Amino acid sequence: MHTQFASTATERAVPRGFFASLANESENLGALALPGAVSKKPPGETLFREGDAADGVYEVISGMLRICKLLPDGRRQITGFVPAERLIGISLGGAYSYTAEAITEVMVRFYRRSALDRLMLERPQLTRHLLGAAAQELHMAHELMLMLGCKDALEKVASFLLLMADQQGGEVDAAEIHLPMDRHDIADYVGLTVETVSRTFTRLKRSKVIALRTANCVEIHDWDRLDEMASR
Repeated sequence: MHTQFASTATERAVPRGFFASLANESENLGALALPGAVSKKPPGETLFREGDAADGVYEVISGMLRICKLLPDGRRQITGFVPAERLIGISLGGAYSYTAEAITEVMVRFYRRSALDRLMLERPQLTRHLLGAAAQELHMAHELMLMLGCKDALEKVASFLLLMADQQGGEVDAAEIHLPMDRHDIADYVGLTVETVSRTFTRLKRSKVIALRTANCVEIHDWDRLDEMASR
């Protein structure tokens, strides 16, 4: 079962990114007073597991999570990476449909489903925004299906880098992309072996499309070629 968080004295100092941004975007929403308990998770710790009771949603305040499905034989398929300022765990049913784990140290805020339900009754406009957050998860699943079903190794790794760039602010010349996940995580996301992922990074480096500053820092030198590789 996922951890139930207790409110802390430092909670008041943590910005309410998702809901605060909604209030700023719409005069009709005004101030959104939604209590949520804040906590930190160390790298590798589970936030919630597939099948746990979906009694709330989480806002990622800092750090990155991976979401994954575990197969009966013990293998896993990573279905997405969730950065800060995103909601995770929105469920139409009574249980979470995937497992969420911390890649880095993460700070999250937990909102009870009962509190969200009450707020949506008071502010019907909020429902549209929460559906938008749920649609982000669906979009990640569709992109993964395309990647696993139709692309070769080079296309998969190029698509992955573009996804990470998009999450971190888009494309600029010589942009550095931080990859907090290791090569095993990348392999389990794009459906390749770790060795193939490493060889593909080397191929991109030799083609001068990227530079590898460290294992976790990639510098993009040729956005056009990377985009062509991802969609060819």
